[in-house]
Amino acid sequence: MNILKIENLSKTYPNGVKALHNVSLTLKNGMFGLLGSNGAGKSSLMRTIATLQEPTSGSIHFNGTDIIAAPEVIRRQLGYLPQEFGVYPKISAQSLLDHIAVLKGISHKKEREEHVASLLRQTNLYEHRKKAVYTFSGGMRQRFGIAQALLGNPQLIIVDEPTAGLDPEERNRFLNLLSEIGENIIVILSTHIVEDVYDLCPDMGILAEGQLIARGNPLELVRSLENRIWNKAIPKEALPEYRQRFRVISTKLVSGKTQIHVLSDERPETGFELVQPDLEDVYFSTRAHAKTL
Repeated sequence: MNILKIENLSKTYPNGVKALHNVSLTLKNGMFGLLGSNGAGKSSLMRTIATLQEPTSGSIHFNGTDIIAAPEVIRRQLGYLPQEFGVYPKISAQSLLDHIAVLKGISHKKEREEHVASLLRQTNLYEHRKKAVYTFSGGMRQRFGIAQALLGNPQLIIVDEPTAGLDPEERNRFLNLLSEIGENIIVILSTHIVEDVYDLCPDMGILAEGQLIARGNPLELVRSLENRIWNKAIPKEALPEYRQRFRVISTKLVSGKTQIHVLSDERPETGFELVQPDLEDVYFSTRAHAKTL
């Protein structure tokens, strides 16, 4: 069983931006979803765990080892798929994976060839192995990114915004692949897409303005809002008044009308309908609560 323990982690950049503030988190094998808007601090946390930058304060231990003091320990056991990654032009997927495998210390040629072929099959890229990676579609490139992250059988994998820009078919294929991987190691899925976390992760956290503001099982978090989410279609110009009178957690334009979701233990007023909550309601209600503290 792998254990990643993060305690009171903070990161302030030289320009004064406070990206992380006292984040504490303990993770074990399985899929963990980190949900947050752009700018919430997700990438800063992922880069710090991956030892690409040092924190301002706090600690990170992986299986008992302080990885800030000994970053090489985590690097040997880490697979990392950042938001964007470059590839060499005109180099085939097979050749590029082989090159990265050498960099990861897999020196035995026969072992390396078998490992690369196995990963290309696992990511459904074997028939495209001779093609240059820069010609791949977005989904194929993301699957190649997972293949390189899996080189060397890592015990911790970090994927940062992996499904952004993918079509529905590629997204489903990619998420199924992540689900298979996440059975025996720690996989951290950092995203702003609520459905990715709900579909995949038995454990999740919500990050806002560099702070972890919620943690739990997605289904249980959704269940906590049962009979408390109310919906109403209102004129757009009436929104400021409703915000003043009720706890409006989200708004959405539907067929030209503004639909609002209000958090309340009872019907706010005539015209509101009780709706089944979802993880998006959890996300918005948690953020709204955090802003009032």
